[in-house]
Amino acid sequence: MAYIGEIAGLLTSLFFAANAVFITRAGELVGSVIVNRTRVVFALIYLVLLNLLLYHQPLPFNAGSARWSWLLLSGVIGLALGDAFLFQSYLYVGPRLGMLLLSLSTVFGTLEAWIFFGETLRLAQILGITITLAGILWVLFEQGDGKVQKIRPAPLGILFGVLAAIGQATGLVFSKQGMLGDFSPIRANVIRMLAAVTALLVVMILQRQVGKTVQTLRAKPAAIPLLATAALIGPVIGVSLSLLAVQNTAVGVASVLTSLSPIFMLPVAHFLFKEHLGWQAVAGTLLAMAGVAILFLI
Repeated sequence: MAYIGEIAGLLTSLFFAANAVFITRAGELVGSVIVNRTRVVFALIYLVLLNLLLYHQPLPFNAGSARWSWLLLSGVIGLALGDAFLFQSYLYVGPRLGMLLLSLSTVFGTLEAWIFFGETLRLAQILGITITLAGILWVLFEQGDGKVQKIRPAPLGILFGVLAAIGQATGLVFSKQGMLGDFSPIRANVIRMLAAVTALLVVMILQRQVGKTVQTLRAKPAAIPLLATAALIGPVIGVSLSLLAVQNTAVGVASVLTSLSPIFMLPVAHFLFKEHLGWQAVAGTLLAMAGVAILFLI
């Protein structure tokens, strides 16, 4: 199918944007840390059941040690560490600047794919990526009242944001290497999610947070269906689509197309959360869509 990677990248951003609504609602009830821990557990359960249904195995035991190694590393670096750094960045500099820094994953991913695997981009692809990224950044710089956001300097928050971008980029690059050939993104995703859940569980045990997490969820049962839905939309469907994208197109192209959630969030913010959108948001959206069009037309 032509443009399957690019289409999967766009759908990834769409599902991630929808996922953000449920994550926000759940975070208001139990906090972002517990949201991050719980959603990956739900996601692993879903993926194990999905693999049983589709491939008659809970995990792809016959995938080979090389695939398992790449995908386990991808899960730890991209899902566990990457998300942890991103949430810490949000605490120091806020979600808008945190997302700005995360958009650097496109640059890091392109460089890593070139350095380690010799993957190169055509000039038209570089142009499309640059224009799309510029549009995303323009949207993220704008505040809800239509004014340009003033960045709060916080070196530690910026460092965490950059590390989150590196983690996400490295996770995608390692995933692509682990899926060489026609390995199913759903089978790849369950390995990555297993690694993420294991890493987070180890951290929870070391920090003695298992009991506190369970108690919080019992005290706020309304968060559970929100987390269950968020896990299905984001880590299961969204991440599987992102793996399909990176498997079928260049890492840089996949990275920028899976980073369009801020663009898709604009109508949600306007109609659901009643945020005012300024001309910068509209202009940034049009610019990003122009870049996407270039990626599809080359």
